[in-house]
Amino acid sequence: MDEDERARLAEFVGSRTPALMRVAYLLTGDRNAAEDLFQSALARTIPKWGSIRHADPEGYLRVVMYREQVSWWRRLRRRRETPLNPADEPVGADPSGGSDVRLAMRAALRHLPPAQRAVVVLRYYEDLPEARVAELLGCSVGTVRSRTHRAVTRLRALLPEVEMLEVRR
Repeated sequence: MDEDERARLAEFVGSRTPALMRVAYLLTGDRNAAEDLFQSALARTIPKWGSIRHADPEGYLRVVMYREQVSWWRRLRRRRETPLNPADEPVGADPSGGSDVRLAMRAALRHLPPAQRAVVVLRYYEDLPEARVAELLGCSVGTVRSRTHRAVTRLRALLPEVEMLEVRR
């Protein structure tokens, strides 16, 4: 890799890391796992950096992150550490406007299975169509639809107060 490519890579990583870390966190539900996922995806992307320079490097890295996360789910041997006392506190009203909903949603996302969480992140956070989500996750559109339905049903059960907050606003 020459100096220009290194500079472009450093600029890309410096400017896009916060957004990519948010996506990784939403996919994993854990800060440490998100860092691992992002670093693993970046390690897979850097050797191919020269060939993706004219394409969309962020899109390429996101696809690598999604696929890496899916492969982690499929490895039954892989077990992540789970804290014994997670900090899932009830969220009260917030005068700053909406952060209570965001915190409640983040906590609820942690309770979804990884496949459902990925579908929710891709469909609603990334705003991707069902066909693209199916392509990224390596499943059918029907599977994306059923996972989305189950995830939304579960989120509604976990977050009854969010519907109340939305009605009041």
